[in-house]
Amino acid sequence: MTSVLSILLIVTGTPLFVIISFLAISGFFSGSLDLTVFFIEMYRLADTPALSAIPLFAFAGFLLARSNAADRLVNLSEALLGWLPGGLAIMAICICALLTAFTGASGMTIVAMGGLLYPALRKKQYTERFSLGLLTTSGSLGLLFPPSLPLILYAIVAQIPVDELFIAGIFPGLILVFALSMYSYIVGSRIKTHERTPFSLQIAARAIRESVWELLLPPVVIAGIYGGYIAVSEAAALSALYVFVIEVLLHREISIRSLPKVVHDTMILVGSIMIVLAAAMAYTNYVVDAEIPMRLLDFIKEHITSRFVFLILLNVFLLAVGCMVDMFAALVVVVPLVLPIASAYEIHPIHLGIIFLTNLEIGYSTPPVGLNLFIASARFERSVVQLYLSSIPFLAILLLVLLVITYVPAISLFFVRG
Repeated sequence: MTSVLSILLIVTGTPLFVIISFLAISGFFSGSLDLTVFFIEMYRLADTPALSAIPLFAFAGFLLARSNAADRLVNLSEALLGWLPGGLAIMAICICALLTAFTGASGMTIVAMGGLLYPALRKKQYTERFSLGLLTTSGSLGLLFPPSLPLILYAIVAQIPVDELFIAGIFPGLILVFALSMYSYIVGSRIKTHERTPFSLQIAARAIRESVWELLLPPVVIAGIYGGYIAVSEAAALSALYVFVIEVLLHREISIRSLPKVVHDTMILVGSIMIVLAAAMAYTNYVVDAEIPMRLLDFIKEHITSRFVFLILLNVFLLAVGCMVDMFAALVVVVPLVLPIASAYEIHPIHLGIIFLTNLEIGYSTPPVGLNLFIASARFERSVVQLYLSSIPFLAILLLVLLVITYVPAISLFFVRG
């Protein structure tokens, strides 16, 4: 009966937190468990130290997205990489990754950067298919870089140190960026009529001077966290204050009047994450009490004895989840189920987190229903089928890198263990 009602709630478009709460309360009620546990778990969420980092980093990301920071970064990249074959495409990849790392929302990156980068790529003689595929898949490329919200959320759900997950994601994220950059370099080399901008020290210096404040933000935050000077929550507060001062007071690109709108949009995103996370924490308690992960583990172990095969099936499953389910919902619902099973196959929880987020990152652009495909279709006014075809080469590269990340744990764990 509960399953039927859950399906009806999903079909009728009921908010996710209502569905999860219904499942949790139904489970506790059917198991004759005290329903106060449901509310205790929600309250426990408020005591999570890293929780305050989510709204603060989100606010900083929204401020960056509403300012002209992206324009300055484009000018900087053109000045530094304009001479390089594929330089504009490489620059587009890096900028999308940086913006997504701070906003935590790939759709925002496509919407914000699409109107700027797509015409620039076409003007430089890149084909329409290449340009569309690049911007669609790069929209979620920065989710492994700190201070990405999905990294923080995974750390909260999996109960692992946020700073360790931050450092674990840097190298895998760089490999993904490097792989797409190499492909862009090859494509750019084949464009014979490609106009390249000769390197000018004067122009480069001016571009660096204009964008220096945005460039300082990531290294200052990361160095502060890993140097032991500030906690993650303090780094989030510093980022929000820093971006506010730079974009509102120094550059004056965001007016004081428009700040309520920025705060409103930030709170909509953060509120949706918080309420789903609170409901999911309670549901996770029921799932653990009902020993559902252990039953799944027994079933999987009975049919799958190889760790290699398990990781392949895990990737297929997570790609499907990333394709069909919102990333934040997937993190709070699926992680508690997968974590104990992966632990039984001796997969480190931090390594699992990188595998998990890489799959969800790629799943955003995976046919048939990856979210990035539909956002890009609306942004660039192209059919979804055209976006499917455009994304195939980029997805193939990302999937190859995913296999390397999956089967070489040292890529994720080397700096953590050190």
